[in-house]
Amino acid sequence: MVSEHAPQPAAQVLVASNRGPVSYALREDGTLDSRRGGGGLVSGLSAVDDKMWVCAALGDGDREAVRRGVGEPGVRMLDIDADVHADAYNGIANSVLWFVHHLLYQTPVEPVFDAEFRRQWASFETYNRAFAEALAEEAGQGAAVLVQDYHLALVPGMLRELRPDLRIGHFSHTPWAPVDYFRLLPDDIAEQLLHGILGADRAAFLTRRWADAFIGCCTEILGGTGHTRIGVHGLGADAEFLRRRAHEADVDERMAALREQVGPGRKTIVRVDRTELSKNIVRGMLAYRALLDERPEWRGRVVHIAFAYPSRQDLRVYREYTAEVQRVADAVNEAYGTADWTPVVLHVKDDFARSLAAYRLADVALVNPIRDGMNLVAKEVPVVSDHGCALVLSREAGAYEELGADSITVNPYDVSATADALHEALTMADDERTARTKRLAAAATALPPQQWFLEQLEALRQG
Repeated sequence: MVSEHAPQPAAQVLVASNRGPVSYALREDGTLDSRRGGGGLVSGLSAVDDKMWVCAALGDGDREAVRRGVGEPGVRMLDIDADVHADAYNGIANSVLWFVHHLLYQTPVEPVFDAEFRRQWASFETYNRAFAEALAEEAGQGAAVLVQDYHLALVPGMLRELRPDLRIGHFSHTPWAPVDYFRLLPDDIAEQLLHGILGADRAAFLTRRWADAFIGCCTEILGGTGHTRIGVHGLGADAEFLRRRAHEADVDERMAALREQVGPGRKTIVRVDRTELSKNIVRGMLAYRALLDERPEWRGRVVHIAFAYPSRQDLRVYREYTAEVQRVADAVNEAYGTADWTPVVLHVKDDFARSLAAYRLADVALVNPIRDGMNLVAKEVPVVSDHGCALVLSREAGAYEELGADSITVNPYDVSATADALHEALTMADDERTARTKRLAAAATALPPQQWFLEQLEALRQG
């Protein structure tokens, strides 16, 4: 299950996640090309020396790298059977656990927990066990192990049995479902997931709301959280990196291109998301259409810049959702567009520099998820905005806990109210928008990634 690897000194700080800090692509000539990843976890771990990152080989390039013994110091990539990984990652983590915690099921027809689910669940157990065994091998006596996210919910309990000397933490980057929804899961699976996380000394969440929901599930189903401590750490934006990166030459080039697409004198409503079902992109576009329909004074005066980067396209429901985003954008443009005005500028190719350019240009940022663990876009836009930006924010985003006071808050299902919120944001006085943006940026950067990680590590070690 787990590949052979060269002996290394036992690590004192270990992190486990499905995706690691580096990935490999196999070139046509047989050589391997490595690429570094980004994100809050990668940035946070840069604050720690003597660390080991245990992750899964996600593609053929990664698996080939493991087989050839290619890798980076401090990273152990697990060559888990591709079919097992597919069952665990797509079958369970992304098609069951993600749907439960984001309340995404159409309950008249789904979920259906049948023999196929049980087969995939066995793969999920195998996948989690591979991580637990690798962590047990790599960890020094009394080491601190921080297990990341819903993919690895069973690891703390499995690792506790293998290495009771370790300090084990688990961090959930998603929301946690309220108990009535969590109990959609088969009873034994619900108990197994909770016991898995409660194998940790400390379980942590992005907001108090998600932590309380977890406690509620444990109390209702298991009678309590046992000896596991519960913590909250609201991951913030990396202001120094974002502000520096947002003013590099490639961002300036993309700003010029976006300005040309928007046209002179027009305001912008910006959204940047993956085409993830929970991001609520379609309702956001319908709200923009309602704005144009009900307030004709905005026709020709505002452009919706929508970046919808394809996500999980190996799952049919995600492919269909991505197609629906494109269909609605086309319909808005067909209904309202003119020779010199394109109401919706939609980009589907991932481009971080272009995202930063849009952040800088935004008059309004639309962040309206159905449900989100945090949503860093809501935090990043105020940090890099050139002239201040009004934030229209779903009350179901984790970021609402910190940013709600200076946002225009919406119910993500209420298209009409969201249209009204967009109008309010577009007409906000300049001085108010500037003042709100400053307060939003301060709140958004209160716990930058390195500090976020170090606080968890310190809390775990304190016992």
